[in-house]
Amino acid sequence: MLLPLFPRARYFPDFLTPDQSSCADEGLDAALDAIVSTPSGRVGRELALLHGYVRVPAWVRRLTGRQERRDLVAAIRSYHEVAVRPFADQIHARLEAGRSSSCRELLDGGVQGMLAGLGPGMRWQHPVLQVRYPVDRDLHLGGRGIRLVPSYFCWGSPVSLADPGLPPVLIYPLLHEPIAAAPASPLTALLGRTRTTVLRVAASGAGATTGEIARAVGISPSSVSKHTGVLRGAGLLISSRHGGNVLHTLTPAGASMLRTDT
Repeated sequence: MLLPLFPRARYFPDFLTPDQSSCADEGLDAALDAIVSTPSGRVGRELALLHGYVRVPAWVRRLTGRQERRDLVAAIRSYHEVAVRPFADQIHARLEAGRSSSCRELLDGGVQGMLAGLGPGMRWQHPVLQVRYPVDRDLHLGGRGIRLVPSYFCWGSPVSLADPGLPPVLIYPLLHEPIAAAPASPLTALLGRTRTTVLRVAASGAGATTGEIARAVGISPSSVSKHTGVLRGAGLLISSRHGGNVLHTLTPAGASMLRTDT
């Protein structure tokens, strides 16, 4: 449900990243309330702009309705509970380390020293902060301040609000330290990490379609087809047509391999 609103595109709606989220104590709750309370006219304009970049389902265009935004907020909260909250301590620790580093650079080199140390995607050349950005644009502060937000989840280019009339914000990637790879399980050593993950996704519920596997694993549908072909040839998967999709389910041999994998 959330993927169409947050595409890997040149734009996604500003109302989904409200300024109210900056409150440390109630950031999520305040932000979700702000999404629901956004004027319908603004939501409509921003969704129309999104539709100019990517195709969006019909239900997305109905988010001008307050109840539809309540449903959206419920989905965001559910996703947060499953995918973010369990890792909150690690995320906060990494953010605090990044802030401490920026504060030290501010103390040692002033504002210019801090701006110069924001990361490889940004370069300070007084009086301009040059940012590697998906599109060519200029953000003129005009005497306004700018909020710099280090983000645990921003891995590519920095992100700014599209509407120049909103308070200036620049969200930029934390400098993540390399994470040591976990020891490979026996099944991963045999099949490889990607094909093992494909098997695990197909094991959930009543199988998985090619598109569902592609989104879960983070690879293209054509790559999914190649991997499922190998697994099918090895007798670990069955693929069948289900409406307009191809549904992949485990064979008894595939299920047995997953159960014995330690």
